[in-house]
Amino acid sequence: MVVTASWGEGPVFSESSAAWVILVHGGAGRADNDAGRVEGCKRAAAVAGAILGGDGGSALDAVQAAVRVLEDDPLFNAGTGACLTEDGLVELDAAIMEGSGLRAGGVCALPPFKNPIDIARAVLVDGRHVLYAGEGAAAFARAAGFQPSTSELMTTESARRKWQELRNGAQGPDVVPTGTVGAVARDAHGSCAAATSTGGVLGKKRGRVGDTPVIGAGTFADDEAGAASATGQGEGILRVCLGKTAVDAMRTGLDPQQAARQAIDLLSGRLRSTGGLILVDRKGRIGWARSTFSMAWAAHWQNSAAPIGGT
Repeated sequence: MVVTASWGEGPVFSESSAAWVILVHGGAGRADNDAGRVEGCKRAAAVAGAILGGDGGSALDAVQAAVRVLEDDPLFNAGTGACLTEDGLVELDAAIMEGSGLRAGGVCALPPFKNPIDIARAVLVDGRHVLYAGEGAAAFARAAGFQPSTSELMTTESARRKWQELRNGAQGPDVVPTGTVGAVARDAHGSCAAATSTGGVLGKKRGRVGDTPVIGAGTFADDEAGAASATGQGEGILRVCLGKTAVDAMRTGLDPQQAARQAIDLLSGRLRSTGGLILVDRKGRIGWARSTFSMAWAAHWQNSAAPIGGT
């Protein structure tokens, strides 16, 4: 199986597809530690690959596990290490979706909890609602047995420094956090899933919600076409429904690479917004595109010796 890549675009399988595959991203932008982020993505892909390759694990379990690994890695803007609001606090967004029954769960403007993707999965399993916000999300999490954390425990020195620089009037890429995390997968049974988690925008106003937890924008999966996870300027991604736009492009017959590039071109051309997108189609082919300086990624598939990755 051949994987190719070019500037601004990612790996795409040849016409031969994989029985199972996982592709993860670590956020689009200009990162301060691309090498570390790539290694983090590889670790997440390895964990997910062990699920997919062991006794036919599900795509849903795989994307949840991959994102959990990245939430625990302080290099990323998700979970521990998430960027801070204008008040210097942690508010988290996450969503997960599976493509067989179009079940989904999400949380947004969530106060500090260590792994918001696990809470999103609990929302999916519960099934009464799809998306919980703010204190309602926290109440759901506590009722489901999750223990709250604190902004102090989940704030890294780097996140605090960038917040302070922003308060001091600094501008430009040095204070813009990257590191929204996501994963898409297809399992050996042909099911697709997607998961995404983020701390959002540095210095965001209290209660701001980005694209990550919104089904069809930052996260989407449908077994009839494929799955998507987005990263970048959330307001733009929301306005073009980037995830579903890309999955619908695969539904028409575009391969994942073509669909990703078309969606990112739409985001850039219509709204002058930047971002990145990872995709898997129903055949088990993958692709990605970005309009930013970098986007850490890693992929692992059936018969691959180990995850591969890059920016």
